[in-house]
Amino acid sequence: MIRFLHSGDWQLGMTRSVLGDEAQARFADARFGAIRRLAEIAADTRCDFAVVCGDVFESNQVERRTLARALEALAAMPVPVYLLPGNHDPLDAASPLRTRAFREAAGDRVRVLDDTSPREVAPGVELVGAPWHSRRPEVNPALGALAALGPAGPLRILAAHGGVDRITPDRRDASLLPLEPIERALAEQRLHYAALGDRHSLTAVGESGRVYYAGTPESTDFDEREPGFALVVELDRDGARATPHRVGSWLFVRPDPVDLERESDVDALAERLAELEAKERTALRLELRGRLDLRGAARLEALIERARDLFAGVDVRDAALRVVAGEDDLADLALAGFAARATERLRTEARGEGASAAAARDALALLARLAAAPEAAP
Repeated sequence: MIRFLHSGDWQLGMTRSVLGDEAQARFADARFGAIRRLAEIAADTRCDFAVVCGDVFESNQVERRTLARALEALAAMPVPVYLLPGNHDPLDAASPLRTRAFREAAGDRVRVLDDTSPREVAPGVELVGAPWHSRRPEVNPALGALAALGPAGPLRILAAHGGVDRITPDRRDASLLPLEPIERALAEQRLHYAALGDRHSLTAVGESGRVYYAGTPESTDFDEREPGFALVVELDRDGARATPHRVGSWLFVRPDPVDLERESDVDALAERLAELEAKERTALRLELRGRLDLRGAARLEALIERARDLFAGVDVRDAALRVVAGEDDLADLALAGFAARATERLRTEARGEGASAAAARDALALLARLAAAPEAAP
């Protein structure tokens, strides 16, 4: 029996537009912290080695500081680490994995799966890599690795990267990995486990119990279902047991679309946001729809401003939300003369469509918010 750590999609050097500068720095730090937690898991579970199935780096245009920090974090790994180049960091001429700085700092403990040759990782156990050499290969590199597998004999592990055709919608993608040749190799016992990368959510593929995506150890986007894990795999000829271990600390949260029709709906949204924990490590996407009067819109704007102060990032999608000035809204402004006439023109303009109507609604909402604000102290 062999025990190893299966991870992937570290995406070191990644930036997210939803994060401000301060949050982005903490987000980057968390990705290196995840490597240190992976090292602890490998030690605690007595793994024999670790494999990272592609996209160690967000791109090959990685900063020197990012590369140096990655190498320092990798040095803490208590077991040999095998890095597979993926579509984000293919093994082309620009790859940081080819640089002298990497080779000198990596030493013997960190190894690059730079071809499809089987590597003996323990007596009677082989690891076969399928590295990407370009961002858009004509076929998934794993197809060649599968075709070249030797006959049944050693306990054999495939490290591959890319979407599997059974669960990826775009079947026209030339880089998709067909599941059928993997399952055939498993049935023939020429292969005993397929460690996959590219999908950022922890995912079992097929029915064999021997094909897995470990997912990304730290969340990266709002569409990920189960990010933040790594797998410890216990493998022998009778089967594989893949045990998930929580690694990540960041969250990308996208609640269901929020319907706003009255001020009480804004209060309910405020309560929901207050219940979310670890706000400093949470990026939030809000999809807002419905229809609010000016007072409700002013309260919503104040709520969103406070959320931006508390959360690591807030992305608001409000194209389906309309702000409408009611009679009470305008009466509360207590305007006269030119100001009253200008406000009425804004109200008329706000009933329309397009950019000018949206600007008029924003102006009315701002007026309502200013009118509702407490008077400044003398």
